Amino acid sequence: MNAHWRLRSLLAVQVVSRTGNVATTIAVPFVVLSRGGSATDVGIAAFAATVPIVLGGAFGGVLVERFGFVRSSVASDLVSAGTLLAIPLLAWTVGLPSWALLALVFLGGLFDTPGESGRRVLLPGLADAAGIPLERAVGHFEASVRFSVLLGAPAAGLLVGAVGPLPALAVTAAVFTAAALLAMLTLRGATVASAAEDTPVEPSAGYWRDLGAGLRFCARDPLFRLVIALVLVTNLLDAARSTALLPLYADRLLDGAQSLGIVSGTFGGAAFLGSLVFGYVAHRVPRRITFVVCFALAGGPSLVVPALGLGLPWVLGACVVSGLAAGALNPILGAVELERIPAAMRARVFGLLSAGSWAGIPLGGLFGGIAADSVGVTTTFGVVAVVYTVVTLTPLLGGSWRLMERPRAVPAAVDRQDVEPADAPEVAVRTRSE
Repeated sequence: MNAHWRLRSLLAVQVVSRTGNVATTIAVPFVVLSRGGSATDVGIAAFAATVPIVLGGAFGGVLVERFGFVRSSVASDLVSAGTLLAIPLLAWTVGLPSWALLALVFLGGLFDTPGESGRRVLLPGLADAAGIPLERAVGHFEASVRFSVLLGAPAAGLLVGAVGPLPALAVTAAVFTAAALLAMLTLRGATVASAAEDTPVEPSAGYWRDLGAGLRFCARDPLFRLVIALVLVTNLLDAARSTALLPLYADRLLDGAQSLGIVSGTFGGAAFLGSLVFGYVAHRVPRRITFVVCFALAGGPSLVVPALGLGLPWVLGACVVSGLAAGALNPILGAVELERIPAAMRARVFGLLSAGSWAGIPLGGLFGGIAADSVGVTTTFGVVAVVYTVVTLTPLLGGSWRLMERPRAVPAAVDRQDVEPADAPEVAVRTRSE
């Protein structure tokens, strides 16, 4: 298989796997609601689904480096398939108590971040082999993530509406299985740099020392500290919107699961188009200003419209604007990460950055459910809109945020065990991008 086909295969695996994740986020809240659950119960289920993503990111990166990037992707999808299939099987046979539902949702999400980290580490090597510019490859990778929302959200919404949430989860398990099989058949032998994906770049110094080196890198990098803080808050607010508030808004003010699927799919489709187009112009635009403008638009319209209690056409229009803007965010952050993270540390640092950025997501879903029960869905949307917009403007303050711009110099090789990140705009670790 030539380099271009391997890169396309990686993107295809990412699309199928993430489609399963998207379908899960649509179906699980309606499993809870179909069992008589309240808004708070939906928030608790969202908490159980997102805590393992944070834990898997924090502690799974080093294991991915040891286990192999392709094998990690395959194992992650197989675990997701097994846990999701167990939910309807138990419900249809011996019964499904609430604690068992939460436990299976927790276990299914535990390996999601390591699996995706493995795929992300493969991206720069495959792009280089195919002769594709890094920022364009990152844009295509992020477009594949968005495309999965375009596919998965409407399909899951229609499926839940047609056959119910439990059969929809069984179908989603089959999607994860397909992603695992596709990775096994097409990605074996994929390379990172010039080494086989199953071959360690350097001997490990031990799990905890490797993890500590990754933590020190993240803590000492002045830009990553700011990025983690910003994205932690916005992800918390976005989790409140997507995992609790939007399902409740669709259930109470729109037409249920079908509307939720259409709304999520519209946002995903616009974000897919935004990521795809941005990948072709990313290397020509200033990063920081583009990042701020797109970040503010990514949240504002899609939060203000539900805060006003408007109907489906308005929600869809807001999702188009916000989705197009959101499509530029991860390609920018991904390029910055790949430039600043040494190749030997990518899996663990990706995982740690994801864990830090996602740390607020479990609380976001819980907060969204509790706030909706306390002050109402539309009022909560309004509060989230104000806070989100204010936070996304902080990169305009300057300082270390200027390090987002492209580096003008490439430093020499860095030490694997104790990497000192660059703290001047003109000097940055240039090895990869997200």
